[in-house]
Amino acid sequence: MEQTESLVQTIIKGIQEKKGSQIVVADLSGIDGTICKNFVVCQGNSPAQVEAITESVADLARIELKEKPAHVVGLDNAQWVAMDYTDVMVHVFLPDVREYYDLEHLWEDAQVTYIPDLD
Repeated sequence: MEQTESLVQTIIKGIQEKKGSQIVVADLSGIDGTICKNFVVCQGNSPAQVEAITESVADLARIELKEKPAHVVGLDNAQWVAMDYTDVMVHVFLPDVREYYDLEHLWEDAQVTYIPDLD
């Protein structure tokens, strides 16, 4: 569990380094049948920023924790990128796409933590 928490904190740091905003961490560990232990959801304001956030998360996880995502999908159009770290799924959205899918509210019984934006 400590390794998963370290990964979540490193992912948040990677998002914040590229000015990703409205970061939400949904703890799914207490819910039966989920595909992972945590969802980390955030947004960038342009496809270029979504791509930069994705690269920052991947670089920090690799450098600090020797972790690589099992899969990364969505970089072709960079409107919604999903990174699969097995226990942690990272979703980087453009604002309108995020609002449409509303992933952080998919599991009503998940514990949700809102991370304040950095100035």
